[in-house]
Amino acid sequence: MSGRKQFDVSAALDQAMRVFWQRGYADASLDALGAATGLGRGSLYGAFGNKDALFGQCLDRYASIYGAQYEQALAAHPGDPVRAVEAFFDVILGRIADPSVPVGCLIAQSAAQSLTLKEESGVHVRGLLDTQRQRVRAALADSSAAPRTLDELATFVIAVNQSLAVLSRAGTSDAELRSVTRLACTTVADTLARAASENVAQA
Repeated sequence: MSGRKQFDVSAALDQAMRVFWQRGYADASLDALGAATGLGRGSLYGAFGNKDALFGQCLDRYASIYGAQYEQALAAHPGDPVRAVEAFFDVILGRIADPSVPVGCLIAQSAAQSLTLKEESGVHVRGLLDTQRQRVRAALADSSAAPRTLDELATFVIAVNQSLAVLSRAGTSDAELRSVTRLACTTVADTLARAASENVAQA
């Protein structure tokens, strides 16, 4: 039997994810990652590859956890895109308010620090942001707005999502964050209503 110490790979990945989430890529040292996971550098490299490879796996882990919640929220109100966006923001606000996880958003923080990332990691982060945008775009499709308008609204919603992460790290209160999401949802509703009115006028 091998004398190598066994460890829970999933648990170690979750701990590493928290380090990147709390500190950002640049400040997540191998010492900090090792301390959080309980693994030496050799074990870290053996299990996950180098720091960039580990970071990529943590991004995917984060995206799988919250992506599933986003999809469920956005799909919960078929035919009502505004309510779908409200549900999407509810998931985000719930994560921000959860004391068991770091403040902010790993993807938003990584995007903000894109200049410190290797090219492959930067592409990875942008891809995850685009996946979020596509989810929102699909939920907005249950409307009569033109495709360009839906594209712009989806980008707007994701921009608000990213700003919520930044604001929460700066200590913005829950009440203020909810005010931001209410205004965002009003913007979505007004834009879709205006598009519907224009379609009727052109009919």
